[in-house]
Amino acid sequence: MANLKISKVIGTILVGMLSFLFLSPLLWMLSSAAKLEKDVMTYPIDWIPNKWNIIENFKTVWFGKVPFELFYLNSLKLAIISTVLTLIISSMAGYSFAKLNFPFKNTLFFLLMAFFLVPSESTLVPRFILINWLGLYDSHEGLILMSAFSIPLTFLMRQFMIGISTEYIEAAKMDGAGFFRIYWQIMLPMVKPILATAGILKFIWTWNDYQNPLIFLSSQKLFTITLGMGMFADEFGTSYAATMMAALAAIIPLIVVFLILQKQVIDGITVGGVKG
Repeated sequence: MANLKISKVIGTILVGMLSFLFLSPLLWMLSSAAKLEKDVMTYPIDWIPNKWNIIENFKTVWFGKVPFELFYLNSLKLAIISTVLTLIISSMAGYSFAKLNFPFKNTLFFLLMAFFLVPSESTLVPRFILINWLGLYDSHEGLILMSAFSIPLTFLMRQFMIGISTEYIEAAKMDGAGFFRIYWQIMLPMVKPILATAGILKFIWTWNDYQNPLIFLSSQKLFTITLGMGMFADEFGTSYAATMMAALAAIIPLIVVFLILQKQVIDGITVGGVKG
């Protein structure tokens, strides 16, 4: 019994040390964002600043030469709209592939998975030609259109919905419910965990996307936070404190989204564990 307690203590200490190791870059970013510029590169590292400079660094980011708040709002707009559209489209497609019977269903699903194997970089030129032909180049609408469809999230939705008993659907049909009502009132409430997981993934992917905004946007007023960080680094490249404050501001929405949806994700893991 004593040996078991000792092993648990040692394991806890090792996990704590590894956690600090993995979190040290984030902790250094938090610390640097609150420091004077001359204190950022001091060694050994002062994890707690001797002199706080949060206000000035905040002003440099949000009220400086780079329109950081505009890029921030642009990214929020794109991430929120793209996430909502993707969840709707992917859940409807997943429901169709999981529970509906229609001609060539398996063939279409096979083709969908085959397209997933195609690198996104290889479709840049065709997408650019198509978006330009549609008149959506240099617009947020073009980026939203391209990001509204997600093969991996459709696959996740399908796999999750397959595990839901068809008895619910049959009972709803006997009560006179149609396909859309079954999808909206029966299936969606039962797949909240995977919706939350997919929502987190999609929001992160869209927020962190650098390639598509770089290629499909040319007007600075439409730039996203990823492009804005590049401009900020060019303008304040030698100011590490201000750059860390900008990086901290850039990851706050990701943390907020995870905190809001984590309960649904954890519930989904619990349900999956019980089913297994």
